Amino acid sequence: MAKIHSFRVGKVQGYLRGDVWYLCYYEQGRRHRPRVGADRDAAKQMAALINGQLETGAPAALSFEPISIPQLRERWLDHHEQVLRSSVPSIQRYRTATEHLLRFLKVRPVKHASLFQVNHAEEFVRYLRAIRISPNGHANTTRRPLMDKGIRYILECSRTLFNFAAKRRHLLPYDKNPFTVLDVDRLPVETARSIVLMTADEEARFLGACDDWQFPVFATLMLTGMRPGELCHLLLPGDIDFANGVLRLLNKPKLGWQVKTRNQRELPLLPELAALLRRTFAGRTVGSAFCRRRASAELTTKTEVQMERDLMLAIATREGDGGVTLSRAERLTVAKSIWNRTGAVDEDRIRIEFGRVANAIGLVGQTAPKVQRQFATLLQEGRVDPLVRNLLMGHSAGGERGAGSGLGMTAVYTHTRAETIREQLIGAFKSRPLLEVIESRVSGSAGSSTTSPGQEDPRRA
Repeated sequence: MAKIHSFRVGKVQGYLRGDVWYLCYYEQGRRHRPRVGADRDAAKQMAALINGQLETGAPAALSFEPISIPQLRERWLDHHEQVLRSSVPSIQRYRTATEHLLRFLKVRPVKHASLFQVNHAEEFVRYLRAIRISPNGHANTTRRPLMDKGIRYILECSRTLFNFAAKRRHLLPYDKNPFTVLDVDRLPVETARSIVLMTADEEARFLGACDDWQFPVFATLMLTGMRPGELCHLLLPGDIDFANGVLRLLNKPKLGWQVKTRNQRELPLLPELAALLRRTFAGRTVGSAFCRRRASAELTTKTEVQMERDLMLAIATREGDGGVTLSRAERLTVAKSIWNRTGAVDEDRIRIEFGRVANAIGLVGQTAPKVQRQFATLLQEGRVDPLVRNLLMGHSAGGERGAGSGLGMTAVYTHTRAETIREQLIGAFKSRPLLEVIESRVSGSAGSSTTSPGQEDPRRA
C-alpha cells in the first residue's frame, strides 16, 4: 500500500516532510506553514480546527506574527502610553529596566521574540549579575553590581513584556513565557539597601536641628506621611483647609501633576501642625504652599487658574514654534517650569535639605526623606486600624492596575523597630503562668535546687 504524503481539509493542506507533518494555509494574505508532528490523525484534527477558524474569521490556532524584541518593546511601551495611559515616570522605569534586555541581546543575539527561550532567560540573569551600573545614572558615579531587588524588577518587567507578546500572538503557539518558567518571584533578595528608621528621640533631635525654613517642611512630612512630591504640589487655599482641619492631596492634571497612585485623599491636620502652618502661611492666601528659600513675593501670588493659563500658553507657544505636538513627557517638562515660576520647592531640594539636617546631628544612613516608611511604622505601633493606615498612606483598598497597591503596599512601607518587637513579646507572655514558674525556679536555684558536695539530692531519694 502506497504511503499517503498529503491531504486537504478545506483551506488547509497537510503534507509529509520526512517523518513530520506540516500544514499550509493562507491567513490575511500571508502563508503559514506550521510544524504539527509525526501523527497523521493529529495533523488532520489540527487542520480541521484551523479550517474552521479560517471560515469564521477567527485567528488560526497555530498562527503568530514573528517580531524582534526591540520592536516588541516599543509596541509594549506605546501600549502603556497610548492605551493604558500609565504614568510617565512608570513608563520611564519600564523603559530603563528593559534597556538591559536590549543590551544583553547585543551580546547574545536572538532574531525573534518567539525564539527567546528559558535558556536565554537564564543567561540574561547571569548577565545581570555580572554587570556593574551607576546607581543614579550619572557617568561619573562609582559603579556597583545590581542589587537583587533591581534584578528582580528587571525580570518582572521582562516577564510582563513577554506576556504582552503572548497576548498579541508574537510567540509560538502554546509556548510558555520564558520568564514565567524561570519563576522570577522565587528569586531570593539577599542584597538590598538597608532600611534605617529614626527612633522617637532621633525624630525629636532631627526637628530640633531644623532651621526656620526646614522645620515646617519636615514637620508636615512626618505628621502626614506625605510623599515629598505631594508636599511640593500643595496649593493655597484649596489644599489646606484650616476651617475643617484637613489637608487635601488632589490630582492636578491641568498642571501636569497627579498623586503617584492617582488616589486623592484627605489627611486630618493635628492641632499642633495646624498651628504651625497658620504661622508659616501668615499673610499668604494663594500660590504654592511650600516655596523655595528666598522665593520672591511676586512668584508666590499665582492662583491655580492663572498657573493653568500660563501652562496652556507655554505649550501652545512650544507647539506653534516647532509645528509639532508635544509628547506627555515634554508637556510635563513644561509644567515643571510653570511650578518653578511660582516659587514651589522641588523634591531634589527637600532631599538635599534632609541630608544636611541628618548629617548635622550624626544620623548615619539617613540620606533621603523616606517619611512614608517612618509614618507607616508609627501608625502600626499606635495600633491604627490597617484600613485607616491604608487610606492615610493613599494606597487603594482593592489594588491598582499592576502590582503594588492596597494593604500589601502599605505593608511594604511598614517596618517594626526592635524595641517594639521586644515590648510586644513581653506583653504576649506577661499574663502566662509559665513566666512565674521560670522566675520561681531562677530565684530559688541558689538554695533549693543545688546540693553541697557529698550530700545526696533529696529528689533522688
